[in-house]
Amino acid sequence: MATSQAAYGVEKVIGHDDSSVTAQDVSNYSGEAGKEETMKALCWMGKNTVEVRDVPRPKIIEPNDVILKVTGSTVCGSDLHLYHGTVIQLNKGDILGHEFCGIVDEVGSAVTKVKKGKRYVASFQIACGDCFFCKQKLSSQCERTSANTTQRAMYGGQTAGMFGYSHFTGGFAGGQAEYVRVPLGDVNLLEIPDEVPDEKALYLSDVLATSYNAVHDTAVYPGDQVAIFGAGPIGQMAGIFALKAGATKVIFVDTEPRLTFVKKRWPADHADKLELVDYKKLSFGVTNKPTVVSKLKELCGGRGPDAAIECAAGEYPKGWMHWLEITLGAETDTSEIINEMIEGVRSFGRCGITGVYVGYTNHFNIGSLMERGIRLIGNGQAPVHKYWEELLKMIQSGELDPLQMVSHRVRVEDLDKVYVKFDKREEDMQKVFVETKFSLPACEGSPKLTRY
Repeated sequence: MATSQAAYGVEKVIGHDDSSVTAQDVSNYSGEAGKEETMKALCWMGKNTVEVRDVPRPKIIEPNDVILKVTGSTVCGSDLHLYHGTVIQLNKGDILGHEFCGIVDEVGSAVTKVKKGKRYVASFQIACGDCFFCKQKLSSQCERTSANTTQRAMYGGQTAGMFGYSHFTGGFAGGQAEYVRVPLGDVNLLEIPDEVPDEKALYLSDVLATSYNAVHDTAVYPGDQVAIFGAGPIGQMAGIFALKAGATKVIFVDTEPRLTFVKKRWPADHADKLELVDYKKLSFGVTNKPTVVSKLKELCGGRGPDAAIECAAGEYPKGWMHWLEITLGAETDTSEIINEMIEGVRSFGRCGITGVYVGYTNHFNIGSLMERGIRLIGNGQAPVHKYWEELLKMIQSGELDPLQMVSHRVRVEDLDKVYVKFDKREEDMQKVFVETKFSLPACEGSPKLTRY
């Protein structure tokens, strides 16, 4: 906790730049940002510690604000990076959650499109709708919603502000709560059609757009063989979108219970295209024993897959060296998975990175990258606004069913316990739907409610 909060303290001393058009560091609704009435919300309280607390409800603080009554949210694998304290500049009491949908409760005086009483899903990123990137629907790189100086110094630029994802991305309160304030609401909310239930629309906020972007930004072509590192929800759906792009083989690299979960939910008419690789049963590093790399070669004609997509993250080291370097602060992220992708794909193959990497890594195999002509692609935070209307049409037509990845339905009051189970991968927990007191009756196909 000390490191994350200290980093935020440094940012406050340095000061934000003047690039944002919306208020920064409203990561909870205490003081002038909230009402006297309270709500339930999941708050970050320190490393590996979250609590469901009664906190002030949000109120309109800017003319473009919208207040949503949350009817659905979820927990993302990237929330675990906050839970573990890997992402910097968290502060005690920050409200988490970047994926949510709900019913409009209040609108600011400048809001013209969003209507009170209607259902909307929010994008996890907060975009202005008018800057260089927003005009191209590249909403995750909006230039006007985050003013964090540290991020600009580390990355050479800033991403858009993001809900519930630390002060490093603007310090916006998240949606794992009963109410949430949505800045620039006309831009960052998509109306949900009557025939689409919350349990499907919710996932337009992040996971569907992120997995779709991973496949299309990395470039999966008809006939490709694709390796996906990480069989969580984003990896699982990236596999589905790879099939839609024409992949003839999809190889998941992960371990149990996720490999079995994906296998059980995999489309039956594509069963012959699925391969599973359990990395825990293989060696790694310099060895003559079977490794992930040698297994990928074996499964793909000796050359390796055409493309690999990283849907895991950089905070999980395999070997002692990276564990030690991360512990000592000599790097923020391990390069092990990226090296396996680079070494595993065929020459002139493509490697896309969608899992979260925070900063710097050591022992990166730049030699294989250069000598074999490997394309390494940072997929970036997915530009949700570029894809969400297209994905919504897929849901409406029945072409896409987000419920295939949803394993649990839970209550917001139990979210602190859900984080623990999700982190430990207990109960085959893959993706959850989090209901509140405002949620509509469960749709057909939704898992039954589990209480903890």
